Amino acid sequence: MTPLRIAVIVGSTRQGRAGDRVAHWFVEQTKRHDDLTVTVVDLSDYDFPASYPAEPTASIRAFVGEVGRADAFVVVTPEYNHSFPAPLKQAIDYAYDEWQAKAVGFVSYGSRSTGRHAVDQLRTVFTALHAMTVRDVVGIDLLTGEPTARCADELRRDADALLDQLRWWGLALRDGRTARPYVS
Repeated sequence: MTPLRIAVIVGSTRQGRAGDRVAHWFVEQTKRHDDLTVTVVDLSDYDFPASYPAEPTASIRAFVGEVGRADAFVVVTPEYNHSFPAPLKQAIDYAYDEWQAKAVGFVSYGSRSTGRHAVDQLRTVFTALHAMTVRDVVGIDLLTGEPTARCADELRRDADALLDQLRWWGLALRDGRTARPYVS
């Protein structure tokens, strides 16, 4: 069987962010699963324009290509002011058909909230894009420490539950898109 291609999207572009460290920790968790191929898509690596252009730029085309190649996604998002970062929304909006009929999971972080408000809003966005969000989330409270500083058993179990659901939905949706193209 062809491994499930997962794109781990790092949704924060702020200097000093925790997102790259959180994403690295999550990618390490995926290495226990040999039926997954993981690519990190860090939004800070893309030079997106300040306003939506009439024609896609090279960075937009590169990002959309990564989204199109993936079978499933894990969005690593902080919670800023009870929401997710604007650069993440901008990037999500650059793709459309590429999200359809694919599974999306979330690894979120914040202070006390563990990013749950950001995830709630992202679920609405991805539903509008005809993507399937999985139930379980990895939520990290930065006040108690990043997973890279102390990799708690509970967070590892949460990551495994997320990956189990993402794998099931990702494979089912990939098989479905192969058998019958998705129509919106």
